[in-house]
Amino acid sequence: MDAHEKLEKSRKRITESIAQNIHLYGLPPSAGRQFGMMFFENRPLTLDDMSAELGMSKTSMSTSIRTLSEAKLVERVWERGVRKDLYEAKDDWYQIFIDMFTVKWRRAVSLHTAAIRKSLNELKDLKRDEGISTELLAEVDSDIEKLEYIREYYNWLDRLIDAFEDQKIFDIVPRNDDMSE
Repeated sequence: MDAHEKLEKSRKRITESIAQNIHLYGLPPSAGRQFGMMFFENRPLTLDDMSAELGMSKTSMSTSIRTLSEAKLVERVWERGVRKDLYEAKDDWYQIFIDMFTVKWRRAVSLHTAAIRKSLNELKDLKRDEGISTELLAEVDSDIEKLEYIREYYNWLDRLIDAFEDQKIFDIVPRNDDMSE
């Protein structure tokens, strides 16, 4: 095996690893392969370039690039004299993780806290109902206690998301831990 073949084998191994793990970002393996291939390119690529490299249809590449772009894993770039859209993989994996983590979890926190707020209001109204039985009142109190607990959890999670967005997380878990391999 010559040096070029070894290089390609190494890249293919990493690209397949990305494809197998990209589901953690909610993306299909084909998007992982596309991102992996783009990561090793030292130039922006057109959909035609990607299609030729991966042997996939241009339509498939277009769908995948849109998904990767929405996930903030790739970005469209401009190059003088080139009429076709060009894309390149973002190379700051820390920021990629932060973007994905914060977008997904911020949405989840928002949905959950809205549901909790609405349910707590309904339960508190129910407690004021004079015709409520003692047994049902005990269940309502128990549910309120549980909802207060998960509201505390989502407040904590919101602060954790802030720590990622503000990059204060790196004060706790540094990017480089000075531990050599």
